[in-house]
Amino acid sequence: MDITALTATQGYADLRRATQPGPTEETVGEATPPAAALARDFAATLREGEDTAIAAMTGEADPHSLVQALVQTELAVETAVTVRDRVVEAYQEILRMPV
Repeated sequence: MDITALTATQGYADLRRATQPGPTEETVGEATPPAAALARDFAATLREGEDTAIAAMTGEADPHSLVQALVQTELAVETAVTVRDRVVEAYQEILRMPV
């Protein structure tokens, strides 16, 4: 992948984050989904991205669909990495607590 493609992908990701709707009255009181549901959603997003990439390689999907799938996959991976980092940070904080 050349630099311009990476820049374009990052631009799409930034645009997607900027256009996400904020919390509404309906979603403010809702509890966050359990970790298992988040893991299933993550796996489904990766699977859809892989399927779209395979379809694009065989000529069954257009480039626009491929870019959308790549952006969604990138966001899912970034979210998973952020969650992992916070879990590790919390675990390290627990280890530092005096007994």
